[in-house]
Amino acid sequence: MCGIVGYVGHRRAVGVVIDGLERLEYRGYDSAGIAVGHVADGAPARIEIVKRAGKLEVLKIALEGRMLEGTIGLGHTRWATHGEPSDINAHPHLSEDGQLAVIHNGIIENYGELKERLSAAGHVFLSETDTEVMVHLIEEHYRGDLAAAVREALAQVTGSYALAVARADHEVIVVARATSPMVIGLGEGENFVASDVPALLAYTRRVIFLHDGDMALVGSDGVTLTDLHGAPLARDISEIDWDAESAEKDGYPHYMLKEIFEQPAVVYNTLGGRLVGETDVNLDLALDPHSIDRAIVTAAGTAFYAGLVGEYLIEKLARLPVEVEIASEFRYRDPVVDERTLCIVVSQSGETIDSLEALREARGRGARSLAILNVKGSSISREVDDILYLQAGPEIGVASSKAYLGMLVAFELLALWLGRARGTLGDDGAREIVRALRSVPRLIEDTLTHRPCIAEVAETFKDKDHYLFLGRGINFPTALEGALKLKEISYIHAEAYAAGEMKHGPIALIDDDMPVVAVATQGELYLKTLSNLREVRARNGILIALAHPGDDMVGAHADVVIPVPETHELVSPLVNVVALQLLAYETANRLGLDVDRPRNLAKSVTVE
Repeated sequence: MCGIVGYVGHRRAVGVVIDGLERLEYRGYDSAGIAVGHVADGAPARIEIVKRAGKLEVLKIALEGRMLEGTIGLGHTRWATHGEPSDINAHPHLSEDGQLAVIHNGIIENYGELKERLSAAGHVFLSETDTEVMVHLIEEHYRGDLAAAVREALAQVTGSYALAVARADHEVIVVARATSPMVIGLGEGENFVASDVPALLAYTRRVIFLHDGDMALVGSDGVTLTDLHGAPLARDISEIDWDAESAEKDGYPHYMLKEIFEQPAVVYNTLGGRLVGETDVNLDLALDPHSIDRAIVTAAGTAFYAGLVGEYLIEKLARLPVEVEIASEFRYRDPVVDERTLCIVVSQSGETIDSLEALREARGRGARSLAILNVKGSSISREVDDILYLQAGPEIGVASSKAYLGMLVAFELLALWLGRARGTLGDDGAREIVRALRSVPRLIEDTLTHRPCIAEVAETFKDKDHYLFLGRGINFPTALEGALKLKEISYIHAEAYAAGEMKHGPIALIDDDMPVVAVATQGELYLKTLSNLREVRARNGILIALAHPGDDMVGAHADVVIPVPETHELVSPLVNVVALQLLAYETANRLGLDVDRPRNLAKSVTVE
């Protein structure tokens, strides 16, 4: 969501902060700003801020000619929650005396009553944001000790925050965290603060992930960690094992396209070391597969669709009942969960607030927990019993591609492991799936060679206003994900249905102006799917079908066939979705849209 960058050291802060903000643009934002400690000749120290609505380029233009020489600075990219995107609502927020600057991710839930009290005490508010309350609270409690003032202010706050505070007469940044992510980068004679690791990678790989309730005083010569009461804390130093270059486009026009083409490596890496021989899986989990009677998958967005694939896989291979829940709904509906329930939470970032709170709800009711995550050291990773990490590396494009593939691989491995451990999957069945999984990187590479064909489809239909996506069985979630990708980055309205539901309503939408994308690869419901294709053709619908090469039966009904290689049906979602990712990408690209940063969206949703 919003991005935070902070620096204190020997360099000119403005350059470091702007560079860090650029590396966080993938998070999605609508305004940006910077605060730098400033000392003019003979004048008292003060904080100078520059902030603008719009992209970072607008801020950089506003900074031209400004002599901001200070070596301590804060930067922020904002995604509006309180108050419209504007210069005045952008962060940082500055105290009336120009001495104190605050940036904040999250939501201050009781800001209304705090603002009312502070206004009555004479504080003047300039913005519509909840964050500005923090400036006045800290200012009210400041008596020479900045950390103490922040602690006293936070004691009055209800909500979530990743907070960074600087004062002109202090050579430290004070940071605090509750729910929203915050990481500290450790350098030599300099230290860094950020909401996400990519902002730091040009300068350091040594980081400390803050936990909920942590505070830190970050100076050029060291970092002091405490809790919110001032008691000292110790946190592990983590070494990041990917560098800044891995977050660059590497010659591709967009991060999303690069990440789509990285997927063979993602599958290979996520499988790596976990497949044992021809039939078994080693996941190094503490979970006893016989200690659970059911599983609940909770997730949001693309991760939710990965969970739907997981439902098919676990029920088929492990014969374990699975429910897939939208995380934002799960925690509010008095769910039926007990100690024999496994809660599987799925998140790329590990910071998605809805998923985190759903996890807490399930754990509070006694459930065992397992996370499928891409980011190590994230909030969710610290609150679960077991973790199955993807090996997707940093995903910069807001619309997920390679992380989704990693999630599917993780569910394949988990279902295999559960099936083998519970005795519901025999050697022959396991061998078929393991063999198919080992071939997936090659099959994805094959699918990627059909990009020119998919680009022609995108060119032909890019001006259509509506799409319908159809799938059956384990590829119904593939249709859902394909429709979501098209919506996210091309802004074309797209709906997905289980193909068998066509006759129960959606068939009324079909006419000679609506493209219908059908996942029609062979499987148990192949003949049923062919019947659904005939229903589309009988109503003059435009039919675009994903099918195996040489499938004349599908070809006889479809206007366009996008070829995808054949594999085991339970593994096919890993291959089929790649073609739909390319269709969405090529469509959006031909419409001249910002593929990597679609409007109104953020990479990691850390507020409700």
